[in-house]
Amino acid sequence: MKAMIAALAALLMLSACAMPAPAPAPASAGAALHGDPAHPAAASGWVRTELYFGIGPVGAPERGVSEADWRAFLDREVTPRFPSGLSVVDLYGQWQGTKDPTPQRLRSKLLILLYEDTPAHRAAIDAIRSAWKRQTGQLSVLRVTQPAEVSF
Repeated sequence: MKAMIAALAALLMLSACAMPAPAPAPASAGAALHGDPAHPAAASGWVRTELYFGIGPVGAPERGVSEADWRAFLDREVTPRFPSGLSVVDLYGQWQGTKDPTPQRLRSKLLILLYEDTPAHRAAIDAIRSAWKRQTGQLSVLRVTQPAEVSF
């Protein structure tokens, strides 16, 4: 009986190997914005930049930057430089300056930008960071930039 069950199990496993591959997705499932230069079907030479902004201490929403002030900053400093789109994520972060005895726990915003890697775009990123530091008096805005393969 055990041999029969083992043989049946082996037969079932082998039959799964003979299943045909799934059909490819229809052409209409491709890039919806094909041909739009700002949203290419596929592009090389693009990067993803993440900017981390501290907006205020955790547990003290009355201190720091309000949501309205954050949106005004986006409208004034970011959107004109990157009108094709961006993403913002609310998060918690920690930062410890060289003179801080313990880490500062901060409400934070993560700004994610995907763009063609050009000197003008890199200068725009630096301008955004400088504007935030001027507006808030903060010492830094963490920047992470890496190559990105994109399609829309």
